[in-house]
Amino acid sequence: MSLSTATFAELLAATRHSAVHLEMRDSYAVGDEAEDYETFLRTGVANTDPTQSFWPQWMPLVIEAVDRGVVMRRARIVSEPVTDYIRYEHAITQLNRQAGEEVRWLPRRHASDIPLPGNDFWLLDDRIVQFNHWTGDGDWATPPKERTDDPAVAALCSRAFAVVWERAIPHEKYSV
Repeated sequence: MSLSTATFAELLAATRHSAVHLEMRDSYAVGDEAEDYETFLRTGVANTDPTQSFWPQWMPLVIEAVDRGVVMRRARIVSEPVTDYIRYEHAITQLNRQAGEEVRWLPRRHASDIPLPGNDFWLLDDRIVQFNHWTGDGDWATPPKERTDDPAVAALCSRAFAVVWERAIPHEKYSV
């Protein structure tokens, strides 16, 4: 499997120990969640049906990985007061947790002294990094992803995630 041509699902399927994800934006405008987000803005109610939207593709990947013993953790650095998007994301996080992800939230003011990479990332087994690239308005950039197995980059991401995770608030204790 080539690092550059593998799908994320293939990379995750090859992961044996850990998959961590750091998100650092206050808003995303990803097309596959646009309708759900617009409904949330109108009604204040998030679609938490695991059979709808992008969840039927995501949840089985997570469940299968967790069942294999992979620890999946997601941390989000957020500005406060939070944006409408973060309120939406907080509301749908119950599905991430239902699939087996651990999720924590770090108020941005507590991240000022953490050396962070410039982009959101996934770190798989502390060796493969996938950076996600976004436009200014929160949609996928071109190219949308960049992958590396450079040990120095993986170490930077691992250290950054570890500090964020240690300081962050578990999902069930974080209020928006």
